[in-house]
Amino acid sequence: MPVVKGKFDVKTLPQAPEASSDFAAVGRLLLDKRFHGPLDAVSRGQMLAIGGEGGWGVYVAIEKVEGALDGKSGSFILYHNGTMTPKDGQSLTVTVAPQSGTGELAGISGRMAIEITDGQHFYVFDYELD
Repeated sequence: MPVVKGKFDVKTLPQAPEASSDFAAVGRLLLDKRFHGPLDAVSRGQMLAIGGEGGWGVYVAIEKVEGALDGKSGSFILYHNGTMTPKDGQSLTVTVAPQSGTGELAGISGRMAIEITDGQHFYVFDYELD
């Protein structure tokens, strides 16, 4: 499996909670990313997050990535599943949605790790093309 690494910029735009809903405590954000390096792409997506007393939290997100990966152009979908607890710390899985690749990225599969250092975002992307 090829592994590529690089930096990305992310902008978030908080959305208003749903009125009179049991889910009013769920935060919703629009995502706008720009990936640099071997993944030269932009993405747009949405994130839902909630947390509570004692320091627990969960989030899910879906984003469509469009651009080039190692010189091959197309798009694919990433989905995120993150948890946090004081006991277990943080856990994050970012996976390529099956059969979501288009163009020269059709057949892509893989996982992406996200690292945040000194306020800057970095990715490590393990992927495979059929």
